[in-house]
Amino acid sequence: ALLLVLPADHLINDQTAFAGAVAKARILALQEKLVTFGIMPSVPETGFGYVECGPACGAEAFQVASFVEKPAFEVAQQYVASSKYLWNSGMFCFKAGVFLRELETYAPVIYQGAMHCWQKTKAEIDPAARMIEFDQESFNQLPELSIDYAVMEKSKKVAVVAGRFDWSDIGSWDAVGDLIRPDEAGNSVIGEAVLVDVRNTLIHAGARMVAAVGVENLVIVDTPDALLVADRSRTQDVRKVVQQLKLLQHESYKTHRQVMRPWGSYTLLEEGSGFKIKRIEVKPGGALSLQMHCHRSEHWIVVSGTAKVTNGEKSYLVNTNESTFIPAGHRHRLENPGQLDLIMIEVQSGAYLGEDDIVRFEDNYGRS
Repeated sequence: ALLLVLPADHLINDQTAFAGAVAKARILALQEKLVTFGIMPSVPETGFGYVECGPACGAEAFQVASFVEKPAFEVAQQYVASSKYLWNSGMFCFKAGVFLRELETYAPVIYQGAMHCWQKTKAEIDPAARMIEFDQESFNQLPELSIDYAVMEKSKKVAVVAGRFDWSDIGSWDAVGDLIRPDEAGNSVIGEAVLVDVRNTLIHAGARMVAAVGVENLVIVDTPDALLVADRSRTQDVRKVVQQLKLLQHESYKTHRQVMRPWGSYTLLEEGSGFKIKRIEVKPGGALSLQMHCHRSEHWIVVSGTAKVTNGEKSYLVNTNESTFIPAGHRHRLENPGQLDLIMIEVQSGAYLGEDDIVRFEDNYGRS
C-alpha cells in the first residue's frame, strides 16, 4: 500500500500546488523512498523544525542531508538565506512495507510492540465490525517517540519534496490569529466579545460572551473544556500546560466535554458528587453497544426523535418528551430507528461514574 500521511490540523489553500507535490512524492515513494514534504520558508520561523536538502533526486526533490530541531532566531535567519533549508511539515508519503522495514531496522522495540499489538487486535476483530480498536493494553506499552526520531532521522532512504504551496500547521493560537483579519487595533476575534481599550489581542469566544478591558498582547481562548489566558509571545508554551495536566492525570488532557463515538457523540453538561448529566446525540441507524454498568443507574429523557430502548428483557420505543429508567446491573441498549438525529439527556446517578464502568456484550463497531 502507498500511504499519504497527513496531520489533521494543517491548512493548505492552494490544493492544486499541493496535489502537484504529492504527485512528485508518489514517484519517489514507488522507488522505495520515505518522502517528507518541506515548505519553502518565507520568514525565519523558530517554531518549526527544518530539513536540510542534499543532492537533487528529482524535480524539486532532494535527498535529506539532516533534520534540524527548532533553531534560535539568528540560526533560522541563516537557514532562510542559504536556500538549502525547508520547514519540516510533518507530512509523509511512502510504501507501508518500506516504512515497516525501516522501523524494524531503526526502532525494533516499537516495531515488535506494534506487531504484537496488531496480532492481539486481529484476534479480536469481529468480521462484521465497521471500526477497529487496537488492543488497549499492548498499545499503551508502545514507547512514545515521534516518527522523525524513530525512523526519518536515521534512515538512508529519506527524500524531501519542496512544497511551493501555502501552508500553516496552526500549531499555536498565534497561528490561528494570523488566519483572521484583525481590526484597527490589531485584535482578532472569533465569536462574541466586547473590547474596551484592547490592543493586539486574539479572543476565541466559545458558548459565552467574553469581555476584555485594558489589556494588550494576549490570547484569550474560552472553550467548554478550559479557559486559556496567555501572553501572545508565549503561545508555544501551551504545551507546558498539557505536560502539567498529564503529570496531574487530569481528565481534561485526554477527554473533551464533547466526545465523538461511531454512533454519534455525547457532551458532558454538568457533574458533581454522585451525578453526571450528558447530552447524547445518536445518528440515524446508530446504536450504542448492548452494555451494563455495575455502579450507576441512568435516566434517559428524549428531547428530539425516537429512541428504541433495550432494558433488561424488554424492548420498547421512547418518543419525544418521554423518559425511561435503567437500573444499575441491567443490560441495556440505545438505538435510533428513525431518519432524524436522536437527541436525549442522560442523568447518571451512583457512587462511581467513571467511563470505564462499562461491560459490552454486543457492539456494531467491534468494541465488545
